[in-house]
Amino acid sequence: MRVAVIGVGMTKFGKHPDKSLVDLFAYAFFEALEDANIELKNVEAIYFGNFVGEMTDGSANLSGFVADEVGLKNIPAIRYEGACASSSVAFREAVRAVKAGYYNCVAVGGAEKLLSAGTAIGTRALAMAVDGVYEMTAGLTFPGVFALAARYYAKKYEIPLQKLREMMAQVSVKNHKYGAANPKAQFYGKYGDLKVEDVLNSRMICSPLTLLDCCPMTDGGSAVIVANEKFAKEVCDNSVYVLGTGQASGGSLFRQGEDIIKAIPRKIAAEMAFREAKITPKDVDFVEVHDCFTIAEIIALEAMGFFEYGTACYATAEGVTSIDGDLPVNPDGGLIGKGHPVGATGTSQIYTAVKQLRNEFKWNQVEDARIAMTDTLGGDFGTLVNIILGVD
Repeated sequence: MRVAVIGVGMTKFGKHPDKSLVDLFAYAFFEALEDANIELKNVEAIYFGNFVGEMTDGSANLSGFVADEVGLKNIPAIRYEGACASSSVAFREAVRAVKAGYYNCVAVGGAEKLLSAGTAIGTRALAMAVDGVYEMTAGLTFPGVFALAARYYAKKYEIPLQKLREMMAQVSVKNHKYGAANPKAQFYGKYGDLKVEDVLNSRMICSPLTLLDCCPMTDGGSAVIVANEKFAKEVCDNSVYVLGTGQASGGSLFRQGEDIIKAIPRKIAAEMAFREAKITPKDVDFVEVHDCFTIAEIIALEAMGFFEYGTACYATAEGVTSIDGDLPVNPDGGLIGKGHPVGATGTSQIYTAVKQLRNEFKWNQVEDARIAMTDTLGGDFGTLVNIILGVD
């Protein structure tokens, strides 16, 4: 049984101090419901992603609250936590449930409020996705994780660190440019004309990563409606099909060692998705990649099989990953330009992929796109999810 995405919705990413996690999901849910052209009664279950609602908002057991808020009392509702991949994990599980025949139509999404929580709480909350025994106690937070990765990447592939920084900066320039044109993005209308020098000279966060090498903490919600092929064909004529999914896990950094720049769990997850979709990386028209930091986009593209190890930095600098390049990456701005509301990020990538494949992404449309892939990373390569979508 084939599975389709029939509707998508998303809040504007940014600061929403007057909205709860439940409010943010509900906004996105109703947009997705309207987009799918279905009634509330058609939704049989909710799969909800959230990372640290307990810490930022004092809210746990959120799945029941979101179901009640949107008027779906008593249906099954499940919360998934996979750090930054929370709603991607939820999406994959929802697809598997529909594919298995348990439901005809379900809602999937997520919400997070990190920007409203403030830098201190947000940083501490995000750090909960690193190893709490060996990493957090050593003071390691995510800028530190990816600063280590950047330095090791430069050493492993014998690239002068300053040259690598310049190539990494191209990721920021590109993604901010696309985010500045995206009305749903946190940095809409801002940073659209950055130069490499601006990135290099911005405030140092954790050497060699500057502020503009990093994605921002964000508030936001996103949602999608997933259905089996029969139901999808009954209600809409612009379905986008789930061609393949993959998921893999990793442990502490000290166990991964040098593999942190090869992102082995991501390689496994991507290969799983490609096998299920019966395609290769060459068949993908564009990618939504988890660019939590500039080096993260480079590492991801290599692990997913789009470039040989040690070469994605050069491809980025040469414009291969621009919208008019051979492999457009993050045409919505990615996490760097669009924002990163952790629990909502995975399904926000699905939102972009579906809009692009339906030729509805008006501001940064990838021409003639037929197949898209998303990539979400939770923690320090701890949870990896890859999803392939296509127009039938």
